[in-house]
Amino acid sequence: MPNEIPSPYTSLEHTFAGIGKLKEVQAIAHWDEACMMPSGGGAGRGEALATLTSLIHAQSTHPSIGEEINKAEAQNDLSTWQVANLREMKRTWIEATAVPADLIHAQALATSVCEQTWRKARSANDWPAVAGLLGEVVNLSRQHAQALGSAMDLAPYDALLETYESDLRTSYVTPLFEDLKAYLPTLLDKVLGVQSAPLPLTGPFPTTDQSLLCSDAMQLLGFDFDRGRFDVSHHPFCGGVPDDTRITTRYENNSFLESFMAICHETGHALYQQGLPVDWRNQPVGYALGAAIHESQSLLMELQVCRSRPFVDHIAPDMRARFGRSETDPAWQSENLYRHATLVERGYIRVDADEVTYPLHVILRYEIEVQLINGTLSVEDIPEAWNDAMQRYLGLTTLGNFADGCMQDVHWFAGLFGYFPTYTLGALGAAQWFATALDQEPGINGGIAAGDIKPLLGWLRTNIHGKGRLMSMQPLMESVTGATLDASFLKRHLERRYLGER
Repeated sequence: MPNEIPSPYTSLEHTFAGIGKLKEVQAIAHWDEACMMPSGGGAGRGEALATLTSLIHAQSTHPSIGEEINKAEAQNDLSTWQVANLREMKRTWIEATAVPADLIHAQALATSVCEQTWRKARSANDWPAVAGLLGEVVNLSRQHAQALGSAMDLAPYDALLETYESDLRTSYVTPLFEDLKAYLPTLLDKVLGVQSAPLPLTGPFPTTDQSLLCSDAMQLLGFDFDRGRFDVSHHPFCGGVPDDTRITTRYENNSFLESFMAICHETGHALYQQGLPVDWRNQPVGYALGAAIHESQSLLMELQVCRSRPFVDHIAPDMRARFGRSETDPAWQSENLYRHATLVERGYIRVDADEVTYPLHVILRYEIEVQLINGTLSVEDIPEAWNDAMQRYLGLTTLGNFADGCMQDVHWFAGLFGYFPTYTLGALGAAQWFATALDQEPGINGGIAAGDIKPLLGWLRTNIHGKGRLMSMQPLMESVTGATLDASFLKRHLERRYLGER
């Protein structure tokens, strides 16, 4: 019997599965670069990753893919998931073919060198050492954005937003952020006026003990250690792939809450990644929906769950046990630990910021990077623009303090423009998801208080994680919560927690 000729759609699934396997290797290589690679391996790794990126790009832009997509769109025998997968294949192919291969290769090399230099320069507060390299990254990113925009009929920065979250536009983001800019400073003043300072938690806190506490939290939240691990890096992140998920944190000897909350945040990312639809591994529809939805999952776990009173009450005995503190010590009782977990203050560091000030850190970055991509701000002027915005939004100055200012995040040095706004969109989504989950599953809060996250995780698996890219962000939000992304959920949450509970 002659072999059956696969349909155009089936051929596409085979092609994208192969590309997906290469992306798996790429993801683990990036994790290794950040966590395990010796400093002397940087140049070789950069060249290897550039070659791998070029190979993925070449396979993703093969002319046969476009031809097969056109044929597959004429098929009338596709399931709902297959139709969505074909849609995502086409979106992926348009993005890939929009950017020349030599530009992709140049970006991979430039960002590798820039990011590796940043890792050393930040600790030395050495902006001049990396500014020139960042200038080249920005220049290449502008070219990338222009190429994408031309192919998608979008403005350059909107084209970058599209790569992180489908249908996301500055026309939506900017008014939303303007509303938050008007709302948050007033809320911040109110909160600072009513909160009580917590008793200090005196260290040192050995790294080994912090690591064990982080492992406890990951297990409590439902992380599958048979399909993942956690390590240390300069900047906390979640990487790897669904069946080999890698998350990281960083430690400070005199404080443990930063590493603990970072791991809670990254575990939220990891749970989403580990919960993606198994039947659609290495297919576009089986990937995480987008950066804003991904951030909504990490921020839901960190902000809505792990900084809540029920969770802190449950984890407090473990915190005391890990660091050998007495339950009779007022500083280590759950009420004081909760005050630490919900402490609001004006600070320099985004990843350490509380949920009231965090959006202001993101808005600052969003406004700067829009100007960088549009060419209205030069790299040389970033420190001044950063300092000006910090003074206006948070009343702080970063003049001369590059490490805690414009050098604190890896994103720009790694060429990740268009990513930052998704953090605050994620915070909005987290509040909306959690409020909906509590309405639909009344036992969630009781489960959190008892150390049982299964009711919440089950709800997330059904309504978000397991959906992959079946639909885009706003339709998914509306189908689950009854509304598109709405800032009122976050405002109610912040007012209730910071002005109502104390």
